[in-house]
Amino acid sequence: MPEQHTSRRLDQPRLGRRRFELDPDGFARLSERVARYLGTGRFLAIQTVVVVVWIGLNLVAWRIRWDPYPFILLNLAFSTQAAYAAPLILLAQNRQDDRDRIALDEDRRRAERTKADTEYLARELAALRIAVGEVATRDYLRSELDRLTATLQAAVDGQPPARDRDRSRRAGRSAAGD
Repeated sequence: MPEQHTSRRLDQPRLGRRRFELDPDGFARLSERVARYLGTGRFLAIQTVVVVVWIGLNLVAWRIRWDPYPFILLNLAFSTQAAYAAPLILLAQNRQDDRDRIALDEDRRRAERTKADTEYLARELAALRIAVGEVATRDYLRSELDRLTATLQAAVDGQPPARDRDRSRRAGRSAAGD
């Protein structure tokens, strides 16, 4: 029977070997902080002081001149800074675009829900208006009660109901008008 090596088995994870893994989100957060700092007045002031001191020491201090007049080393430092700053700023902008896109999607969903709720409430309000239109109002009920009271009073007094009196008056007017 052949001997199996446990290190050669592909169906089981390897134990004891840790890989170095970089957290992509952590690196992106760090790059955002660096990009934000590069855009501050404090950074510009510190950089200006460093450049002035660099140039001043290289022009005045003859013994410790590490970067003579054309300041090639200073130029190299600025190029290196720009080479790192540009991608960091782009990464920070991409993360901000992602956050803006997510916020826009949430706003769009919230607006759709608000619109649906508003349309539902408008339909409910229309249904209530229709239902209220079919309900007897207080003035209508009063006029009907007054008419019934007058009819009952006329019946008690022995007079014809008000409706019959109105008909006879109208009939008399039309006969008089002929």
